[in-house]
Amino acid sequence: MCGILGVVKTNSSDLHFKKAFEQTQHRGPDSSRIFENDYIILGNHRLKIQDLSENGNLPMLSADGRYVIVYNGEIYNHWTIRKDLEKKGYSFKSTSDTETILAGYIVYGQDILKKLSGIFAFVIYDQLSNQLFGARDHIGVKPFYYYLKGNNFAFSSEIKSLIHLTNFDSRLNYKSLTNYMNFLWSPGETTPFNFVSKLLPGEFFTLTVTDATTFQKYSYYDIPFNGSREFYNDELWIDIIDKKLEKSIESQLLSDVPIGFFLSGGIDSSVIVAEARKNFNGGSLNCFTIKGNDNLEPEGFADDFKYAQEAAKHLDVKLNVVDGSISIIEDFDKMIWHLDEPQADIAPLYVYKVCEMAKTQGIKVLLSGAGGDDIFSGYRRHKALTYDKYLQYTPDFFFTLMEKYLSYRDSNKPTIRRLNKFIKRNSNPVEDRLVGYFEWFPINENMRLFNPEIQKQIGSYKPDSYLFSLLDKIKEEDNLLNKMLYLELKTFLVDHNLNYTDKMGMACGVEIRVPFLDIDLVNLCTKLPPDMKLRGSKTKYVLRKIAEKYLPESIINRSKTGFGGPVRKWVKNDLDKMISDRLSKSNIDKYQIFDHKMILKLINDNKSGRVDGAYTILSIMAIQSWLDQFYSKQSTGF
Repeated sequence: MCGILGVVKTNSSDLHFKKAFEQTQHRGPDSSRIFENDYIILGNHRLKIQDLSENGNLPMLSADGRYVIVYNGEIYNHWTIRKDLEKKGYSFKSTSDTETILAGYIVYGQDILKKLSGIFAFVIYDQLSNQLFGARDHIGVKPFYYYLKGNNFAFSSEIKSLIHLTNFDSRLNYKSLTNYMNFLWSPGETTPFNFVSKLLPGEFFTLTVTDATTFQKYSYYDIPFNGSREFYNDELWIDIIDKKLEKSIESQLLSDVPIGFFLSGGIDSSVIVAEARKNFNGGSLNCFTIKGNDNLEPEGFADDFKYAQEAAKHLDVKLNVVDGSISIIEDFDKMIWHLDEPQADIAPLYVYKVCEMAKTQGIKVLLSGAGGDDIFSGYRRHKALTYDKYLQYTPDFFFTLMEKYLSYRDSNKPTIRRLNKFIKRNSNPVEDRLVGYFEWFPINENMRLFNPEIQKQIGSYKPDSYLFSLLDKIKEEDNLLNKMLYLELKTFLVDHNLNYTDKMGMACGVEIRVPFLDIDLVNLCTKLPPDMKLRGSKTKYVLRKIAEKYLPESIINRSKTGFGGPVRKWVKNDLDKMISDRLSKSNIDKYQIFDHKMILKLINDNKSGRVDGAYTILSIMAIQSWLDQFYSKQSTGF
């Protein structure tokens, strides 16, 4: 919905606020305003979705002028909250959810967070007490970065604003870079900058603007995986989840501007469109899908297009076909600039193309199926857990023979890749195996790619330490699948999928909503018996049963295809010159982070099929691109 930026004033007379603020103009192209006093500067770019009048513009002041809010997001139940506030005597001048949040904070204080259902990142400034109060939504759909060093404090929707502020300390966090190499994203608070952090999902903070060292963070929500279950029969659970999902989608149709839908042909997006169809009473639904031109089978993906066509015909919706041809050579740096972080994935470019077309048709809001895999179980690593219990009964010699056999096979082939990952986890403790499924390349191999001096600074740091700390929080949860889903929701979903979903949508001035991540639905799914999620080897069992009411069998029971591009093919062939240029000795030595000889070895080993290193090579390129644009402060925008 918007882009926010706030800076606590220091002794510097020029904070370069205007230049920093301009960096996120794309997030709110409809209006931009700045609030400033002796202590703070607050800026808000607005994408108008609810209350299109000037009454909804931000920063917004309370009626008495005491409180100021900057805000990014949507509150789907704000009319319900507003009715309660009106009963308490509060009167409103707008129909904006921004004013509802502000009034709710004035009346309820931090307890307003318990009442909000939506996606949000906001900061409220109390001019009387000089206090800041800021929060991020329960699941982390909306981003929130903050810079804290000594008495310097700033916050923003995107890192690219912060780097232009006066006194910004750009020292790098090398441990964070190992995260991007190990997972392709960085879990938890860390970013590539030492003094820039992410406010975690379900957190709020307080700060006195006259003393930034008063900054304190608190958790107001965590996903309740605690071993508790509700054992209803299948039919009742199917009905309960169906109604909760229908309610979530209905609430997220709240908008004063046109709404559209992603429709990939997968079960997640297809169910959302089917449920939404009930609310349009014969009206036209605008759906968008990607038609790719590349062979995705070597990546373990399949072409979704024919399924999207079938779903659109069955549901009688308009299907807008987006050309899936992308030029990674031309668009790679642009993608990294918008992502803010060096994520090694091509899927963001497809999201961008869908949003770009939607915007040309005047659509500012799209509903997405993101999150379905993470609450109902939909990834291959979830299916792999069904075989995990047999590992302890399998003789060691079997794994020795399998490793020897696989060593002679091309590791770039999907089946060989997956077998390699599974076999290598056989001797590890169960939670080590669980965390290991998120790893793309062995940490020891990754460490060799850094130059010796950087290796010393990284020391004994382990990228998976944060994931293990998360598992410590849910010791009462006894089910392996639920433990993995908790990790999905707390890391891969928020730090990878939701980051690129938000950033690429907002790059086009389009807000992407995620009905599967409605907080009531997420909470309910933690009570769902695990076999209603994964039954045998059938993932998303309850969602597939719901889909039987609305969709043809061919879509319901199709296998998981994934969402991405032919990265391995590109890295081995199409991008050969780009890789040679970007990862040349002169470019690698420019930042003194990586060891060029080891990178060259990785490239050659990947070409020969000895290792599956395509995504690691792409990750190094992403980091180098990020360094060029952010660390060198050469970012000028796209």
